[in-house]
Amino acid sequence: MNTDRQLDFEYGSAICYSGYREGQSPDAGIFPSYEQVREDLLILHEQWRYLRLYDCSEHAEIVLEVVRNEKLNFKLMLGASIGAEVDNPGCPWGGSYPEAVLEANRRNNENEVNRLIGLGNRYPDTIFSLSVGNEATVDWTDHLVPVDRVVEYVRMVKKGARQPVTFCENYVPWLGKLELLVNEVDFISLHTYPIWEYKGIDEAMAFTKENYYSVSRKYPHKRVVITEAGWTTESSGRGIRAELANQELQRSYCCDFLKWTEQEGILAFLFEAFDEPWKGSPDPMEPEKHWGLFTVDRKPKRVMGQIYSTFSRFAGE
Repeated sequence: MNTDRQLDFEYGSAICYSGYREGQSPDAGIFPSYEQVREDLLILHEQWRYLRLYDCSEHAEIVLEVVRNEKLNFKLMLGASIGAEVDNPGCPWGGSYPEAVLEANRRNNENEVNRLIGLGNRYPDTIFSLSVGNEATVDWTDHLVPVDRVVEYVRMVKKGARQPVTFCENYVPWLGKLELLVNEVDFISLHTYPIWEYKGIDEAMAFTKENYYSVSRKYPHKRVVITEAGWTTESSGRGIRAELANQELQRSYCCDFLKWTEQEGILAFLFEAFDEPWKGSPDPMEPEKHWGLFTVDRKPKRVMGQIYSTFSRFAGE
């Protein structure tokens, strides 16, 4: 029996948002202030209609308060941040934990999913969808969660909240490992990063399109949303070739990506709004720190000049 919920969200400009600045991080429990979040959302609200948040932390609650109090025209996808429930020896940067840690994570994950449900019910007019996790089933993850547990979380959210439910993951698991989950989620959310897979700019869009269409062809009865796609502007050369990471190639890829998704009517979230220095290794050239369309100082990168001129019509949709 098909228990999918009606999807009442339409195509619109969309971006991933996490507002951590210098000296702030979720790991340290140091969150952006209300005024800092307000500053960010005022920067973003002219260009974007949809925001994606990753967790149910204090940061997410502040974002929801700002959107409500300032009467900003955003619709949010809210996610749950779930930790490792099983070891993953295949993770290159360490995915093995004592059993006590894994058991604590299982309890914390259930609490996080309950917070997801609670926020969904508190902000039903702002939150348009709920995601039970992010990149927790792909082979290389350091927070591996069995698919059957993800299914349990989807069912918990469907029982407790009204919004459509999804799970955000790299395109590869959707092509096989997550077939069972497809029957549970209301729509599929996939990630595609050609630069992480050593694709140059001349082949990046073809690669992105094939990632998307390979999943949409496999599940023609399910809507597919792209919840992460982007291009970093710095790299030390580890994991991403340094010559591929710059502002001009980010501009080229992101603008081509936006044109394609507009033409096809695909809801697609660019990754991401602002650079986040807390991410990845201590190396200042670490690629994870530099995916923003704006720097950590909230200065627009080169891509934004073209987005301002080409996509300003998205405002107010």
